[in-house]
Amino acid sequence: MSANIVNTTDENFENDVLKSDVPVLVDFWAGWCAPCKAIAPVLEVLSTEYEGKVKIVKVDVTACEATAVNYNIRNIPALLMFKDGEVVAQQIGAVPKSKLAAFIEDHV
Repeated sequence: MSANIVNTTDENFENDVLKSDVPVLVDFWAGWCAPCKAIAPVLEVLSTEYEGKVKIVKVDVTACEATAVNYNIRNIPALLMFKDGEVVAQQIGAVPKSKLAAFIEDHV
């Protein structure tokens, strides 16, 4: 996994995401989810392309149930964009790199 991607926990979510000084793309995923595995390499590439502009944080919904419930995650992969501690956009499901890049561009 890219050094630019942060794996967070329920305990660290506030510091990793809500208190970030740059926009944060949070990937809610699970190890058993094929579409989640499909977009993982795309997120790695984007984490390098947007280094310093956007932080990419992964939340394993099986390990971080409280955070997943708090953000009403019902389908994965669920990508939520946070700015200044608030959710400003969401994208559900695996999408091509071009669509994810456009999603990020809308918020940087």
